[in-house]
Amino acid sequence: MDPDQRPAGAFSDPDLLRRVVSALVLVPVAIGTAWLGGWLFALFWLAGAAVVLWEWNRLILPDAPPVLFGGETVSIAAAVILLRFFWNPGFALIALGVGTGIALALSPQGRSRWAVAGLVYAAAVVAGPVILRDDATLGFVAILWLFALVWGTDVGAYFAGRSIGGPKLWPQLSPKKTWSGFVGGSLVGTVLALVVVRVAGLPLTVPLALITLVLSMASQGGDLFESFVKRRFSAKDAGTLIPGHGGVMDRLDGFLVAAILAALIGLARGGFGQPAAGLLVW
Repeated sequence: MDPDQRPAGAFSDPDLLRRVVSALVLVPVAIGTAWLGGWLFALFWLAGAAVVLWEWNRLILPDAPPVLFGGETVSIAAAVILLRFFWNPGFALIALGVGTGIALALSPQGRSRWAVAGLVYAAAVVAGPVILRDDATLGFVAILWLFALVWGTDVGAYFAGRSIGGPKLWPQLSPKKTWSGFVGGSLVGTVLALVVVRVAGLPLTVPLALITLVLSMASQGGDLFESFVKRRFSAKDAGTLIPGHGGVMDRLDGFLVAAILAALIGLARGGFGQPAAGLLVW
């Protein structure tokens, strides 16, 4: 076997202990705020979106004036407030449109598209979870399903990739990711998310299983996209806030993709009244 294809050993990672400690701190907070819901949950994810935006701008737009970050953050906050008050995406899109104008006006020359992309990227962090959680009937279950899907995918991919090894998934973007990790993560994430659905007493259906599998794979695509961005701008991590994981952007890259796609599916089937039911009940 080629040396680059040999398994690294799941427990040989020097960052593993720090990853576990970080998870023991962050996971209860995420689940606790999801249980409480309401404005506390929205503020929790709004804070996450603000940190992701700050890390994005620090990585890609280091020469941008501070008012760019401030204006974009205010526009995302306004979008969340308008969405929760009026349950009309039009008002939220107007707020994000203002943020887009700020990004175009204040971004460094030649970086305007990256500034707008950062705004959209950060907005997805908070929009997906808030839309799903605000379903009064199944909102909490949908968030637990989402957590199980993304966390299960991350853990499954990590241990399968490091234990089994094998051909690389996309070495130009992420030299450590393997096809074994991709498959292992997709299977573990899908199974754990469906266990949540079953424990909640909801029916397990083929469409739901397929959607869960697709979103598990999509979350890994989000990870690859962030790897592309970091490689494009010569950075190993987006930040250093979370020990063993880098920045918040490093931790939420797959989550935000799965969350926004899940919210869009839920909205398409259940509308703004029941997006979680639209996602989970087929």
